Amino acid sequence: MSDYSSEITSNLERAKTNLDAAKELLDKEYYDISASRAYYAAFYSASALLLRENIDTNKHSGVIALIHQHFVKTGKLDKEQGKNLNWLFELRGVGDYGVSVHVASGDAYRAVKVAETFLESVNRILE
Repeated sequence: MSDYSSEITSNLERAKTNLDAAKELLDKEYYDISASRAYYAAFYSASALLLRENIDTNKHSGVIALIHQHFVKTGKLDKEQGKNLNWLFELRGVGDYGVSVHVASGDAYRAVKVAETFLESVNRILE
């Protein structure tokens, strides 16, 4: 069992809060910000999952690489979840740093759904 139980709980709460925010921002047609919050929902979910394995990292690239290593390659998460996490990270870059490029509405809707599915998968593993 992990020594990080309070941190796991905090990360899952942050994931849910960011997912809720992503949905609200989507309804207001703030697609860039919604996609960014969707990514963070997945990021905090992934961080909680890693903490369960006593792996503590806060770098985005580290979290993504470690999720692939410990959960996707081992079959605990399916490959599509790994691809979706990578895609969310790339989309967040557009939403946060795109100057003349913005997140399309369809991508923002997909990002929220992908993040929601990722969080559900993480919760199943953590149960």
